[in-house]
Amino acid sequence: MIALKLAFKNLIGAGLRTWLNAGILSFSFVVIIFYNGMINGWNDQARRDTKEWEIGGGQLWHPEFDPIDVYTYQDAHASLSAKVQALIEDQEVTPILLTQASAYPQGRMIGVLLKGIDPDQTILKLPTEKLKAEGDEIPVIIGRRMAESLKVNEGETMLIRWRDKNGTFDALEVKIVNVFKCDVPTVDSRQIWLPLEKLQIMTGMENQATFMVTKRGFDEAAIDNWVFRDHDFLLHDMDMLIQSKKGGASVLWGMLLIIALLAIFDTQVLSIFRRQKEIGTYIALGMTRWQVVWIFTIEGSAYSVFAAILAAIYGTPLFYYMANNGFSMPSGADDMGIAVSAVIYPVYSIGLIVSTVVLLVLAATFVSFLPSRKIAKLKPTEALKGKIQ
Repeated sequence: MIALKLAFKNLIGAGLRTWLNAGILSFSFVVIIFYNGMINGWNDQARRDTKEWEIGGGQLWHPEFDPIDVYTYQDAHASLSAKVQALIEDQEVTPILLTQASAYPQGRMIGVLLKGIDPDQTILKLPTEKLKAEGDEIPVIIGRRMAESLKVNEGETMLIRWRDKNGTFDALEVKIVNVFKCDVPTVDSRQIWLPLEKLQIMTGMENQATFMVTKRGFDEAAIDNWVFRDHDFLLHDMDMLIQSKKGGASVLWGMLLIIALLAIFDTQVLSIFRRQKEIGTYIALGMTRWQVVWIFTIEGSAYSVFAAILAAIYGTPLFYYMANNGFSMPSGADDMGIAVSAVIYPVYSIGLIVSTVVLLVLAATFVSFLPSRKIAKLKPTEALKGKIQ
């Protein structure tokens, strides 16, 4: 307790030097929490949007289906059994059929992917109710990115060409009944959504699908030969990207932290050099050498306490503002091929704040202890004469 009182008294007496060191360290506090909070917010938003727009509670794949290999689309489809039909009627799964095609907007040719989906499905956030149409008209919906790529608007028509299951080419005009905005590019980019039954007839694949989106999880062998893919599998690439972003950020805030800790280290070295007689007096009055080491170590670690207070004073309003107003992403960020919202709202968890405080307190304590070790080898007579080597 005496060491603690002496340490804080010495720090307060140091005046501006103490608050300069604390200010530098508090900036590291704020940067670490802010950046990690933004990454966590992006991760939460991306996972939430991907589940709502694309994967639901998971997906059931045809055994030969590989979303990366487009050459598997031609053969990766199977009939929907009575068991599957019962799940469809209960809104537990929604089947989707894929086939490659070419679109011809204003005479240009663009490779696209046709996706057939049930207009009555409620698992995904897609506006599939717009696909309900009477007569022979083929209604389709496309995303904003796709509309910009095709240079078409809602209500316009365009020609599409595809191959059926026998490899025969066919073509017809479709009408764009809706252009939706979605932050998940794998639901938008180069994709045209149309009624499942229409696409099944067009390709000659009646009552067949490539994969199914589920409302909840299933065992791998729960439904015939369909292979269940859970969230861990479907979001693996996104998780790896988030981890790489956090790794890259650690370089930035690591450098800031090193600069702040270096300032504390230099301050402690200078303090020990200038306060040699004081150290000798402590030892001469009966304090052990390690008690004196403890005083100087506490002084250094106390910088982190003051830094946390300063960070709370000017960081809390900043974090509150960002959490409510978000961070606007630059134009073109949504064309990166990953789920990125126009505005990212940082998420500051208690675990993030506590872990950051603990990290900086331990780091400050360690760098304060390093120069203080010399006191343990000090002789009182040498200290009183100012002869610390």
